[in-house]
Amino acid sequence: MKTLSTLMFTNSYSDLPASLSTHVTPQPLDTPFLVHFNPLVAEKLELASITALDPSFIGIFSGNATLAGLSPLAMKYCGHQFGQYNPDLGDGRGLLLGEVLTSEGKKWDLHLKGSGKTPYSRMGDGRAVLRSSIREYLASAAMEGLGIATTHALAIIGSQTPVVREKIETAATLIRVAESHLRFGHFEYLFYTNQHAELQQLADYIIEHHFPELTTNDSPYAALFEQICQRTATMIAAWQAVGFAHGVMNTDNMSILGLTFDYGPFGFIDDYEPSYICNHSDYSGRYAFDQQPSIALWNLSALGYALTPLLDKTEIDHGLEHYQDTLQQQYSHNMRQKLGLTITDESDTGLFSELFQLLKQHHVDYTLFFRTLSYITIDDLLHSDHLFNTLFQCTSALKTWLTRYQQRLLLEPNDTQRLTTMLHHNPKYILRNYLAQQAIEEAEQGDYQLIDQLITVLAHPFDEHKGAEALAQLPPNWGKHLEISCSS
Repeated sequence: MKTLSTLMFTNSYSDLPASLSTHVTPQPLDTPFLVHFNPLVAEKLELASITALDPSFIGIFSGNATLAGLSPLAMKYCGHQFGQYNPDLGDGRGLLLGEVLTSEGKKWDLHLKGSGKTPYSRMGDGRAVLRSSIREYLASAAMEGLGIATTHALAIIGSQTPVVREKIETAATLIRVAESHLRFGHFEYLFYTNQHAELQQLADYIIEHHFPELTTNDSPYAALFEQICQRTATMIAAWQAVGFAHGVMNTDNMSILGLTFDYGPFGFIDDYEPSYICNHSDYSGRYAFDQQPSIALWNLSALGYALTPLLDKTEIDHGLEHYQDTLQQQYSHNMRQKLGLTITDESDTGLFSELFQLLKQHHVDYTLFFRTLSYITIDDLLHSDHLFNTLFQCTSALKTWLTRYQQRLLLEPNDTQRLTTMLHHNPKYILRNYLAQQAIEEAEQGDYQLIDQLITVLAHPFDEHKGAEALAQLPPNWGKHLEISCSS
């Protein structure tokens, strides 16, 4: 394992067209301190966890010191926000510090979120607050634990620097780690500003660094678009299966690698409500939970349009069709795993339809229902009403569905394997909004124990974690009605 000074850095983004970035120096925070450090993310960088105890670590990632090899830059992009094109976007409060190159040749972006003003800050102060930094820190860990493609967060640095949001808060920086920070919006920026040669350079860069197998493809750009569509579909299918709502699926928040990116007003569903809106600024419900699959398709269409200098209509249409086919297949696969089904039967569509109707009608907690079901053998299904007492006011409809489910399971070859599969795909622990809020409130008082506990259980959300059962209980009523906005 290495220290910061022995990490190997590269800066391949600097080789991209100059219009895509501006070099910026981070602005220092006042009296910075370490809030939390994630050793699992440090392992990806081959960075020794003891490095977090070095004062230079806090100095570098609070903007108070520099490190040889880093060359901070703010990336320029644009995008469609709530369906409207906005040319005036870019890294307004974050900097790509550099790229860490591991001994195995893996390249990781090192990004500092909350680093101060850039040319793309518009009217903002370029800062992130402790509240939003904790939410992203925990969310990225939660998604990683669930096996969903995501950016990562190495650490949070707190400070005494005041910032004004709805109230006076304190500034923080989040050290984000990702395979790439390139977004759909990078291509849109180059397309709409008629930088078509540079757009091709960007596509070539992505193929070289992230899809090298496509270099010998007869139609590398069409194959690249298809890969982006496939990865996006896999990500969306995972979101829908686990009950995750992103909240702000603008094209500038869409990763070209299909990573869950830019955590803002996200939320995991508590009571099953397909039209759940986690962003209280989303007045039209454009980014509601059940709209995410179609919004991702809309965003991919916008990306396809931006790639028209490289692709013809047939190639774009093929990629979009591939998205829809992959999404349907992957979502079906994910949901079948949640019910432990290995054999396809024509009755399965009705089984799922009735289940979703049941969960919605009775306002059943999505995560706890599937987790509870994961413990019940086929022989005990019709005698398990008491296990669902906290989830259902009335169990007659539940009995009807459980009877149908039991009959369906008679087609399955191994009930023990079914339960094992379900326990591996139905998490006991998710990052509920109220848990994140409690962690924030305690951290604002200088207590980081809940952050530490959440990071531990969210890293392995399918395990039991003796002594942490309180984190898996039904949320309190107030916890179901927290309003989360884009303010950070």
